[in-house]
Amino acid sequence: MNKKNLDNRDKKVEKDVIEGEITEALPNAMFRVKISDGRILLCTLSGKMRIHRIRVMPGDQVKLETTPYDETKGRIVYRLK
Repeated sequence: MNKKNLDNRDKKVEKDVIEGEITEALPNAMFRVKISDGRILLCTLSGKMRIHRIRVMPGDQVKLETTPYDETKGRIVYRLK
């Protein structure tokens, strides 16, 4: 690999971390999450949460990540107590 490809690989996309509440559980570990500004996002569980079998149910408060490319989807990364 040349130096140019190595430089591009180090740049990562900034992910926004948002808090929200789960409103609906869907198949395949997918959830609808309502965030503070009123939008409803379609979110999936992160890999670490699946591996450690962290249960997430409607009504739970969660932290989720979104990318600037698609603001309608997210990934649940933490369940708040």
